[in-house]
Amino acid sequence: MEQVLENNLSNTATTIEAESIVIRFSGDSGDGMQLTGMQFTDTAAFLGNDLSTFPDYPAEIRAPIGTTAGVSGFQVHFGSREIYTPGDEFDVLVAMNAAALKVDLPRLKKGGIIITNTAGFDKKNLGLAGFADGANPLTDGALDNYVVHKLDVTKLVKECLTDSGLGMKEIERSKNMFVLGLLFWMFDEPMDYTLNFINEKFGKKPDIANANIKALKAGWNYGDNTEVFTTRFKVNAASLPKGEYRNITGNHSTAIGLVAAAEKTGLPLFLGSYPITPASDILHDLSKYKTNNVKTFQAEDEIAAIAAAIGASYAGDLGVTTTSGPGMALKTEAMGLALMLEIPLVIVDVQRGGPSTGLPTKTEQSDLLMAMYGRHGESPLPIIAASSPADCFETVYEACRIAVEHMTPVIFLSDGYIANGSEPWRFPTEDQLPPITVKFLTEANGPEGKLLPYKRDDLFVRPWIKPGTKDLMHRIGGLEKQNETGNVSYDAKNHEVMTHLRAAKVEKIADTIAPIKATSGKDSGKLLVLGWGSTAGAIKTAVRECIAQGYDVSHVHLRHINPFPKNLGEVLASYEKVLIPEMNCGQLLQLIRAKYLIPAIGLSKVQGQPYTTSELRNKIIELLK
Repeated sequence: MEQVLENNLSNTATTIEAESIVIRFSGDSGDGMQLTGMQFTDTAAFLGNDLSTFPDYPAEIRAPIGTTAGVSGFQVHFGSREIYTPGDEFDVLVAMNAAALKVDLPRLKKGGIIITNTAGFDKKNLGLAGFADGANPLTDGALDNYVVHKLDVTKLVKECLTDSGLGMKEIERSKNMFVLGLLFWMFDEPMDYTLNFINEKFGKKPDIANANIKALKAGWNYGDNTEVFTTRFKVNAASLPKGEYRNITGNHSTAIGLVAAAEKTGLPLFLGSYPITPASDILHDLSKYKTNNVKTFQAEDEIAAIAAAIGASYAGDLGVTTTSGPGMALKTEAMGLALMLEIPLVIVDVQRGGPSTGLPTKTEQSDLLMAMYGRHGESPLPIIAASSPADCFETVYEACRIAVEHMTPVIFLSDGYIANGSEPWRFPTEDQLPPITVKFLTEANGPEGKLLPYKRDDLFVRPWIKPGTKDLMHRIGGLEKQNETGNVSYDAKNHEVMTHLRAAKVEKIADTIAPIKATSGKDSGKLLVLGWGSTAGAIKTAVRECIAQGYDVSHVHLRHINPFPKNLGEVLASYEKVLIPEMNCGQLLQLIRAKYLIPAIGLSKVQGQPYTTSELRNKIIELLK
């Protein structure tokens, strides 16, 4: 933290001005750390800070209490400058029990601040966390290199709410609000946003609302009126481009992007989905937009979900289905059907750790090759990937454009890190959105009034025909079609023609994609870091840090993966070396090596965790030295 001291007029505490701060909220799954972190984040965003968050929690609804496996964390990096990652290390660690401290202490900066709930460090909790008999980090000197604040939060909240009329279990659930109030005081942030949130959330349960409000204010007052905390921190608003902003997660950004695309096209939006972590929030969010002509259907399984979306697209809606890796595997046959029909469909895959059930709440980029090749037969599909929570809006909007204008299913890739993370988003107005052209065939398009449902335009795109349109009855199904007429055909040469036409249509999409260029660094040089998806923030930060140290390195980030931008080969050839970091075992690396025949270098990470800036910076320096 860059620090400038100044006097605080309200009390004896010293205020330190910081350019950016990383806070890690950590505790049991039932301690409310995700809610606490999101409330702090929303307040920071409201005050104009740039930020990036990383929710990190176990897969179990109620994970083993007190164990390291049950630790739920929420990390927020906020500042007065542009923020691209949640931060490699923490400045402040809130540890609600011994397990939380054990898991997250290794990434706390030396000299950093620790706020503990001492009630979570009794003999039982220490044992569950795996500490040796008699060992207690709060008393044995293990934390001498840090600034440690030991608070019995549980006891303080019980005393605060003794007259609330609530049971002990309900009272203890307010612990997180006490901690949040204390953090608001420490970082000079108002409680107003959270007070409004509590009143809205618990409007029908006044006892619960009052208890949370009282605990929140008690936390603030504890910081303000005790001599335990002698330092406060101030982070000024960031100098972001002018506009209206909101704090947004990747899943909500995806939902709004789909609604915007439907509004722009004038088409009803239909979502066929089956709940699956970490994609379910898109279904939840879209279900709130009924007045925007959005229909959401929670199917009995993944296959029914995509089949319903295909039916909606056939009927003239913008059909969408959302899932994660295991669901993608189940949808593959129906994806082939949509490809054969050649109708618009957006398939949203929010990737997670695999295979099988794998790591449901952790992140990974390991579905790229499945998206590229995971269907039987020759069945190429466009693939497009978002790079940040806010970028999900533009990217899924682009996926809708491609699907509608090119009459094809499109795979949109996000991942758990993007889906659950959040950042400020400068949202556009309707007139700033690029147009999406929708054309329905309304009269016969062949000679002598004949209908040719698979007659193609210059981009190899067939017409979209709504069922029931007068005189335009045509055959539909998964069997191979005769060129132009769409009739069932088993002719060998016709099958080859149709296979090549479907592939050519996907390749032709590249004509509508803007040329790609470096977002950081020079247009040629010694090293290019080529990324895709959620590695964007860490790569951008690492590359810019290395450029500042005099290294010759650049960054190009892909949104369109199939087809690639037309000039990508020229860009890659402009650098002596190409590094491709991925949260998989080198899947984009394989595609790049195969297509462009360059000796690209891979950097893989499959730990369920995103890249840190230091991991990438170290690899860049290694290659350049």
